[in-house]
Order: sequence, then structure tokens, then C-alpha cells
Amino acid sequence: MTTDRLAPPRVASVAAGLLANEAAALLTRLDQLRPFVLSETMVLAAALPYRAHRAIERFLHERRVELRHRVRDFLYWLGGPGAETDAAEQQRRFVAIRMGFNDVLSQLDLFAEVITQRSEAQTGVWLSGLDRLAADALTVPEQWIPDPPPLICYLARGPGAAIRRARTRLPGGQPSPVGILRIPRERMIGHGVASSVVHEVGHQAAALLDLVEPLRTELTARARGRSQRAWTGWANTVSECIADFWSVAKLGVSSTLGLLGVVSLPRFFVFRPPGVDPHPMPYVRVMLSAAVGNLLYPHQQWEQLAQVWQSYYPAEHLDDDARQVIAELVHTAPAMAESMAEHRPKLLRGHTLADILVDQSRRPEALLASYDRWDNDIGVLSRQPPTLVFAAVGQARAAGRIEPATESSLLANVLTTWAMRSSIDVLERDECRTPPSTISDTTISDTTWRQRHGTQ
Repeated sequence: MTTDRLAPPRVASVAAGLLANEAAALLTRLDQLRPFVLSETMVLAAALPYRAHRAIERFLHERRVELRHRVRDFLYWLGGPGAETDAAEQQRRFVAIRMGFNDVLSQLDLFAEVITQRSEAQTGVWLSGLDRLAADALTVPEQWIPDPPPLICYLARGPGAAIRRARTRLPGGQPSPVGILRIPRERMIGHGVASSVVHEVGHQAAALLDLVEPLRTELTARARGRSQRAWTGWANTVSECIADFWSVAKLGVSSTLGLLGVVSLPRFFVFRPPGVDPHPMPYVRVMLSAAVGNLLYPHQQWEQLAQVWQSYYPAEHLDDDARQVIAELVHTAPAMAESMAEHRPKLLRGHTLADILVDQSRRPEALLASYDRWDNDIGVLSRQPPTLVFAAVGQARAAGRIEPATESSLLANVLTTWAMRSSIDVLERDECRTPPSTISDTTISDTTWRQRHGTQ
């Protein structure tokens, strides 16, 4: 008696079945990703700025919808023309989709790190206040930056701040809809936090106004003769110099005091040449900040600060070559400050950087007068531009008119008030404004899928 044997399945069909199951599982996991408005808890005062939150949710929503379409297109292809394709091509297409899924997760995690902190008691509210500070730091006459991107802040360990600028590429290659500022947790809360925030905002402004490369070209052209090493050094570190310039213009002495706190390090690091690091040597960086301040807002305080800094780190014990390099950089620091102030970016149509940044209300005398007039009244302080408040409080700190404990309490209260007012601003928006999306990802995807493939 004979028994019919079942023919073994073709390798290609088994491979296709495995990939179909993996793709279906990926869709299931994708459906589990929820918008932040459904997954994060925070008091309303700690919420992100309206434009920033709307832009983030829309960005992530579009990425999920796009990926869902790719998965379903793959399944449709796998059940049709792809069924006759070799397994290697089927696997290649699926791997590309799975990498896209991981990009979506990376984007989600990036924003989740920022938003999750908003649920921390008090910290979230302070961060919302810092968002207001960052937005004000980017403010210049509208014709120069007509549509500034939203900026959001979060805290991280470590002494240095950083920014992921808006419109730079995220995992997956898409441009970020917002600028994300990482602020050292140890700077909360004092005038130094403003120095970190506004310096990073300076990087965003430099990108929007295309400041760095044209100025680097100008500085490189000056790198000749006895000062060649100095001007080459300034050209190599111009991106950080511009950000420091922006910070001093907005904050006055608060910027330099905050910088001094950041770069107060062991001697080895203070005198370490920059090398591939875009930051100037810390010793020279403080001297440049003081030179910028003296140029924009002349006052004897800048020379005093420079002398104090030099007394902290005497250069006499360095070798001859190191002392010579430092001497050249310190000697050319005022000229470097003047080069930045007089730079005329193409986007400013003949105006200099100083024209759009220098504000006479940031002069030391004016700042102290404002501080005295406000009399630490939170109601009055909260109605002032945030950068002006931090500038005035920092100036008062430099003049010995406010103790650190009082300063911290005052700034914490004003940050909280700004956060509260931001939440009220959102509530008072036009109630008829249509939200970015009131339809779930799945509904949109299914509808598009049916339209695309004619299914019911």
C-alpha cells in the first residue's frame, strides 16, 4: 500500500509568511504608541508652549501614519507581486521598514525625555518658565527672524548646556520641529541658568541668521602676520564666540558671571588648547566675554571681572609657547568682539549684529535702576521681558545688592509666575481653533488604506 506524501512548502513561501507575521506584529506595536496628551501627566502650568507641543504631536503623528502606510504597502506587495520575488528582496524591504520603526521610537524617546520631566513636582513648572526665557532670548525685530521656531528646555546632569537646534535632522532624517535646550540641573535656580539658556539660544539664532560661516571667512582673512595664530583660533571657535556674544548682548554681566561659573575648572582644563573642540580655551573665553561686555555696555566692571579671573588662574607657570598663544588671544579679544559686533550678515540687509542686539536697557546703570524700581515685586517682575529680569538680577548680584538665597527664591517665583501665565494664555486662545488632529492614527490610516487600494 502506498501513502501520498505532502510536498514540502517552498522556502520562499515560508519566508514570506514569517515576514508577514513580523510586519503584522510591528503594526500592533505601532498602534500602542500614544500621543503625549494621552500618556503624560503634568500640571497645566508645566505644559510645553502651545506651538511647541502642537508641532511635536503633529510631527510624531505624521511619522506614525507614514510608517503604517509603509507596513501595509509591504504586506500588500508581499501578498501580490512580492510573492514571486526571492526571499532576500523580501527581507531587504522588511528590514528597511523595521529601521524606520526604530527611528520613530528614537524620535518619540527624544521628546519623551523632555516632556516627562514636566511631571516632576516644581521642576516642570520652572522648565515652563525657562521656555519663556528661551523664547524671549530669540526675540529680535520681526523682519530679521519672522517665524522663530518653538524652543523647549529640559534638565540634564553635567556642567554644560547644549541644544538640538530646530530644523536639524532627527533619527530618520526628518527636521526637528522644535529646538531642544539641555540645561545643567546644577544651575537651577540662579542667574547662571539664564547664561546657559541664552548661550544655547544664540546657537539657534546663529543658524537662522547664517552668522557662523560668513564671519569665519572674515576672520580667516585676518589670520596673517604676528597675530595669525590668534585669528586662526578665533575662526576655528567662532560658533561658540557668536553664542557668547548673543548671551552678553541679552543678559549683560549675568552672562559673563554665568560663564565664569561653568568654566571654573582645574587648571589643566582651563588652559587646555581647544584642538577639535569648537569652544575657545576656557581662560580666553572668559576674557572674550568681558571684552564683548565692555564693547556693548561700557563699564569698569568688565575690567574688574577680567582681573579677578586672571587672579584665579595665574599664567606665569605655563611654558613660554602657551603663554605667548594666550597673550595673543587676550590681546586680540577686543578686536574679535568688534568683529562680531560689526558683522553684517546678508540676511540683515546692511545692518550689523550690534544694531539688532544692543539694548540700552541692559547697560549696568539701567539694570540697577530697573532692579531698584521693581523692588522684588513678583507682579512687576513677571510683566517684564524674561531676559531683562535675569539681566537685572544678575547685575544686582554683581553689585552685592542681593544675596544668593534671595536671588534663588526670587527667580523661582518669577519662573513660576511666567509658567502660570503661559498656561492661562493657552486657555484664552480662540476656542474655535481646530486642534492638530482629533482623529486617531488608526482611523486615518485605515481610511487612506481603503482609498489607496479600493477595499471596503
